[in-house]
Order: sequence, then C-alpha cells, then structure tokens
Amino acid sequence: MPIAHQYVISPKNLTAHLFEVCVTVARPDIAGQALRFPAWIPGSYVIRDMAQHVGTMRAESDGETVELLKTDKNTWLAGVCTGPLSVVMEIYAFDLSVRGAYLDTNHGFFDGACVFPAVVGQEDVQCDLNIMAPEDVGSDWRVATSMRSIDAPRYSFGQYSASNYAELIDHPVEMGDIHIGEFEVEGIPHSIAVYGEMNFDMARVCHDLEKMCVKQINFLGRPDNLDRYVFLLTVRENGYGGLEHRWSTSLMCSRKDLPRRAVAEVTDDYRKFLGLCSHEYFHLWNVKRIKPEAFTPYKLESESHTGLLWVFEGITSYYDDLFLVRSGLIGIESYFELLGRTITRVQRTRGRLRQSIEESSFDAWTKLYKPNANSSNSVVSYYTKGSLIALALDLTIRHESSGEYSLDDVMRECWTQYGQSGIGMPERGLESIARSVTKLELADFFDRYVRGTAEIPLAGLLKTVGTELHFRVAANSKDLGGKPARGLCAHLPWLGAALSRRNGTDLFTLVHSDSPAEVAGIAPGDEAVAIDGLRLTASNIDCRLRNYRAGDKATITVFRDHILMRHQLTLENMPEDTGYLTIAANADDADDAQRSAWLNLS
Repeated sequence: MPIAHQYVISPKNLTAHLFEVCVTVARPDIAGQALRFPAWIPGSYVIRDMAQHVGTMRAESDGETVELLKTDKNTWLAGVCTGPLSVVMEIYAFDLSVRGAYLDTNHGFFDGACVFPAVVGQEDVQCDLNIMAPEDVGSDWRVATSMRSIDAPRYSFGQYSASNYAELIDHPVEMGDIHIGEFEVEGIPHSIAVYGEMNFDMARVCHDLEKMCVKQINFLGRPDNLDRYVFLLTVRENGYGGLEHRWSTSLMCSRKDLPRRAVAEVTDDYRKFLGLCSHEYFHLWNVKRIKPEAFTPYKLESESHTGLLWVFEGITSYYDDLFLVRSGLIGIESYFELLGRTITRVQRTRGRLRQSIEESSFDAWTKLYKPNANSSNSVVSYYTKGSLIALALDLTIRHESSGEYSLDDVMRECWTQYGQSGIGMPERGLESIARSVTKLELADFFDRYVRGTAEIPLAGLLKTVGTELHFRVAANSKDLGGKPARGLCAHLPWLGAALSRRNGTDLFTLVHSDSPAEVAGIAPGDEAVAIDGLRLTASNIDCRLRNYRAGDKATITVFRDHILMRHQLTLENMPEDTGYLTIAANADDADDAQRSAWLNLS
C-alpha cells in the first residue's frame, strides 16, 4: 500500500496573509510528478482557478533542487526525482468567504481546495495533514475542523488525516480565538465553532440546531460514516453564505443574525440564520452523498455540467425552511411568510419565462454564477424556482395519490438508490424514482415545469392543503412579499427599474424587460439625476413616485458615461407580483389534515 502523502500548512506571515504549504510525496512518478490545483470547488459551480493564489514555489528531492515546470494554469510538473519529493509553496489568503482561504492577525480559515494541490495519479492515497500554529500569536488560538485527528488534542494544532485527496479538501479548517458549542444528535457529536462574535446565546443556538438536526437525520437516516459534524461559522458585520461538506459546513452570517441572551422570539434575522444552517445540513444527504453522475467522481480540472442542480439545490432550498416548521422552531405563519417571499422573488424574475430550470442548472457555470445587467430578464435561479418546483411536485404527489405518497417518499428512495450505494444519479433519475415510488404518470409535470418554462400552478396546488396564495402590488421598493401591504404607498406606479446606492453614486442596477424604463431608454449603470427636475436617489425614489399615478408622464435625467441624457416615459400600474399565503377561510377538516401532513405537524 502506498505511503501517505504528507501535507503541512503553516500560517507563515499573518500581516502579509500568507500560508506556507509543503507537500511531500513518498513515491513520486519516476517520469515526473505533477501537482494540480482544482479549477473549482464542489458546491460552487464556477471556475475559480485556485492556482491563481500560489506565490513562490520550490521543490527538492534528497536534498537536491528539482525543476518545476508549469504545464497549464493549474498544474506544475516536477522533474525526475531520486527519492521522496517535497514541494513548498506560498498561498495568498485574503478571501474572507466560505469558499476561500483567509489569514490575518486575528484568525485563519481555509477550504482545502484553495491551498492543497492534488498529487496527480495518486489522488486515492491517504493524505496526512499537519496544521501548524502561528509563531507570533498567543495561546488562545484553537483549531476547528471535522478532519480526523492523529495526535492533535481536541480543537488544537497538530496531525490530522484524510483517506484520500477528495476527503482532504472536504474538511475546511477554522483557527483563531473561536467560541465553541457542543451538542449531540442521535448519539453523534456535533459542534459549532464561531469566530467574530462572543456576545450571543450559544446555548440557544445549540438547542435549536439540535432540534433541526434531529428532525433531518430521522427523515433520511444516519449516513454510515457520519460520526461527527461541525458547523464552522464566521461572523461579520454584514455577511451571508454557506458551503456544504460531508462532515461539516462553512457558514457566514451577520452579527445581527445571532440570538441575544434573554430574547425568546425568533427574529427575522435569526430565522435567516437557522434556515442557512438547515440548508447546509440537508446537503449531508442531498449532493454530498446523493450526487449526479457528473460528480461521481468530481472532475475538478474543468466544468462538470448537469441539468440536475435544481434537484440538489432547489429541493434542498425547499426543505431547509420546511424543516424549521417541522422541528417547531417557527410557526405556520412564519413559514408562509418565507414561502411568500420566495414566490415573490421568482415572480419578479422575467427570466423564469425564458430559461427552464434544467437549463439553469446546466448553464450555472456561465450564467447564474456570472450575472450581468440583463440576468434577471434572461436567467432564473435553480435555487428559488427549484424550491417552488419541489413544492409543486410535493403537493402534486400528495394530491394525486390521495395523501398516500409525497416528495418525502421520493427523497427516501433517492437516498436508498443513490446515497447509500454511492451510484451517481442519472439526468432523469429523480423523475424515474418519482414515477416508480408514487405510481403516478409525471412526465407532463417534468416536461412543463422542469424542461419547460410554464408558470407553476401553485395557487391551485396550495388549495389542496387548505392554503390560499394571493398576489398584490408591492408596498414600496423594499417590499419582499410575505405579508399584506399596508398604507397608501401600495399605490406607487411602476417604473420598472431598481435604483441602488453604489460607492456613493445612485445607479440604475436593474431594468426590467418591456418596462417603462426600458422602453424609454434607461439602461443599467445609468446614474440617476432627477425626475421632472427634482433630485432622484435610491433613498427618495419611493417618495418621488408617490406623487404620480399610472398613466402619468415623467422625464428622468441620468448621466451615462458623463453625458447628460433625458428620458421621457409613461408610468404604468405596479404589477401584482408580490405573493403572500394565508390559511383558506373555507378550509375543512380534510384540508387541515392535508396541511398538517405536508408540514408534518404533530
């Protein structure tokens, strides 16, 4: 059996944000050993070219310098070696995100894909990692990771091990003065390691996460190799994001998202945090173990296209908030508000009528993760619309099978066929399982809503569970839906363009297709000056528009490339695209029972 590859990572220069990484290959290829960095990170479907952060690099074997030849943007080839090969490199780490590497005088974080190259041809060899402590900080720095320890005390620097390269880069690492909470889920140790905030209710976070995790793990079952789990959380003044891993997740949130001591309510901000945790935890099953064929195994040197990302992100986005209500962390009204906001976001995206969710999945690499000024008019998110298709599929199955089956049953069978077996899901795999489990003919559903761009019939489907979907006009430019409008501001006319403050300048950042703004000639990037001679800004646009009604004409003045331009337009009625849900007034006992079954209320 080949000897393990030895990786060492050292926080070399905190103020320069430099890690030093050493890779020792015991038995390098005698014809020349290649080392390759990933082009992308699993879970983030865009080419990021991790090699761009590599600085100086040197190699030696038996005390002699070995020549390194860069053969492509991500690969270095070491010359002929007389013994073990050691390659030392500097990694610039100043990407404070869940998918990057970061180092400063306060803490360090890295996703393994950003700092560790693969030993080409030997990716299945065990990888041992020595995480070194920085030399110029105090003893208050600790380490949090889900990687198995060889000799490192708990939450300490030292030796860790992964069974192969794929696992090595699937254990992100947080180091610094971190706050740690611990809890158990069905006998499995769980922990949350928090950097950036100490003054919050850790006990409540652990309690609530435990409730959510228990509900999820009892839904699909405990993966055979899940013997620990770590939430790694970086807290910033403003931040949000998550990236899934097989034994952990990297999270980022704002300070306001965490609960304060002696505050019992679930605020909107804390609900957002719980939903993020729920989403990433559900990925334990859906995408980290149930995977598409295109990711079995991952091919990290180039794009891996699949039309199934809506299954792995959209269905996960459906279940994340659903598990908050199923676990009792939020009530029905709160869940309906979240669902209404998702419906609103999709309804306001004109791209939903131009791009199918299957196309959105396939084109993620070039469209969703590389948005432009017209994206809202031409692209739809497989997260948001995918979650609504999952909702529609769930309610369709429940209704047409008279409550005998649901999407829950489909996901359990997906877990059995693809998660537990490790076999990749084919492109029509979910559809095939849905038909076989439910005995329903669902081809028309998938043709219309997954491969097509037909409007999802949510209003009719929600009625089958005693719930009504309503649409109204937006109350103001910040109205995201979820609750009925209040006040006279609901009568604002429609301009069809979003105005935002960017770097001290008020810019039109989005212009809807066929809107008054587009017809008049306003373009994304135009700097707003005035409406009918009155100063127009992102902060006063609602106030200005309140003086107009649909059918009124107005002149909007902008700067484009420092040229003053005037656009005359006719304002229109605000579209009724803001959704909210209520329990149906005429719901009977059967409707209430169906709703309870859907939400899994006890």
